[in-house]
Amino acid sequence: MSRAFAPSEPGSFFVTASPSSSFVLRAAAAAFAIAVSFAGAAQAQTAPKPDGTVDMATVLQPGPLPELSIGDPKGVPVVEYGSLTCPHCAVFDRNVMPAFKAAYVDTGKVRFIFREFSRNPLDAAAFVLARCVGDDKALATIELLFSQQDKWAFVDNPLDPLIAALRPTGMTHDRAIECLKDQSKADAMQKIVQTAVSTVKVSGTPTFVIDGKVYGGELALKDFDAILKPLVK
Repeated sequence: MSRAFAPSEPGSFFVTASPSSSFVLRAAAAAFAIAVSFAGAAQAQTAPKPDGTVDMATVLQPGPLPELSIGDPKGVPVVEYGSLTCPHCAVFDRNVMPAFKAAYVDTGKVRFIFREFSRNPLDAAAFVLARCVGDDKALATIELLFSQQDKWAFVDNPLDPLIAALRPTGMTHDRAIECLKDQSKADAMQKIVQTAVSTVKVSGTPTFVIDGKVYGGELALKDFDAILKPLVK
């Protein structure tokens, strides 16, 4: 329990101080303010601790499908392994990605790469359908599916709602069913997961790889700021 301060004289609620003691108090207060300021700055600039490390050149080796990326090819590579049925991935895409894209991708500082990490057959089907829309449109299609995730990913019979979510892309039901028969795309999705697990040790989504460091779980914009500040120009 905190103790109330007792005045030095009855009826007095203030403590008088000599000029010299006032100077000391002001100096101490200024020093404390500076210390707090530096502590806050240090905290704001502290990057999250990575879960592991990996050779970035190995991570960036081409996979079985064309890379899904946006941004300047010369920018700092930021790789996300994401799952379309992962709620945390959808939250990142909705709440963090727009500001991240504006700050780093649109300014040419970062090349953002999305890697399909299928955690289950529904993930694989959704990613295959996104690829069938077109490799050049797959990333936008994935964003669309994230925005509609609650309408198809967690229902008892998800196939029809999944296909319905793709209608804005021009995907018809018949075309979707035909696309899902493309075993080569399904095999490619499996290969992407196998490589992610063996090379990066991905065990959950989202997982980010930046400058050879592996970060599991959601990252806030301030986390990216702290990680990327030493890397971008």
